[in-house]
Amino acid sequence: MTDPTRLSPEGGGAGVAEVDACSLEIERKYDIIPTIICSMCCLFGIIYCFFGYRCFKAVMFLSGLMFGSVIIFLLCHKEHVLDTQLSVEASAGIGLGIGLLCGLVTMLVRSVGLFMTGLLLGLLLALAALLVTHQFYTPTTVWVPLGTLLGTGMLFAVLTLQWQKIFTMLSTAVFGAAIMTVCADYFVEMLALANHVYDCLRLTPGPALCWYSWVILGIWPALSFIGVLIQWKMTGDSFSHTEVVISRRQKRVQLMRIREKDAKKRQQAELPTKSARSADGNRYFP
Repeated sequence: MTDPTRLSPEGGGAGVAEVDACSLEIERKYDIIPTIICSMCCLFGIIYCFFGYRCFKAVMFLSGLMFGSVIIFLLCHKEHVLDTQLSVEASAGIGLGIGLLCGLVTMLVRSVGLFMTGLLLGLLLALAALLVTHQFYTPTTVWVPLGTLLGTGMLFAVLTLQWQKIFTMLSTAVFGAAIMTVCADYFVEMLALANHVYDCLRLTPGPALCWYSWVILGIWPALSFIGVLIQWKMTGDSFSHTEVVISRRQKRVQLMRIREKDAKKRQQAELPTKSARSADGNRYFP
């Protein structure tokens, strides 16, 4: 009876050949809640990538919502910040609640929303650079990727406050493309690419990426370029978020002027009647 394991060609020792992990079939087991969340995020990614600057207020709200929800979810579920182990549903609920508060702040305060938009752009670009350099060099301390993320994020946040339109288009296109890439990674290989990126940030060794993971990763720059092009030439060409704010102020000023004119007309109309009443009073009481 033959042994199913492959023997080494050099006689003497029997060794099991290394199995190529990329040739194995991926076990896909989709849960309901993560699948619904991933589908909604994919829809948000499409809006971000192609209509980001056009939907300025909505994008500011979604930026704060997603950023706050993801950070709190990872802290509660992955890092176990709380003493008790929370389920996926509980961590998602806490993250969604705090994310809603962050979304309201970024939507109502425009400077905070622009700062968050630029911060997301810097974090994503630094993450891409760290992922590429990790294939050739692995830092010895976690402060290197952390400092790179924070430094690049703050730089692009300041640049976004200075040049708002172009960096908002760039940030929304890159962020929307990143969301759609993560959604494709979930449905194809159950977040293998996302877990690899997370391991790179934590400087923990992990399996190498397969060829289809690099194909999924290539979706990100391709969609980013298409999104920037569409926003610059089509959806955001004749739109400016500053003009919307100015037009609202002008409408308020016009309404105030109209009310002042109406009040003056009423006063002028009431003056003859008051003078007539005073004259009649003087007749009867000389």
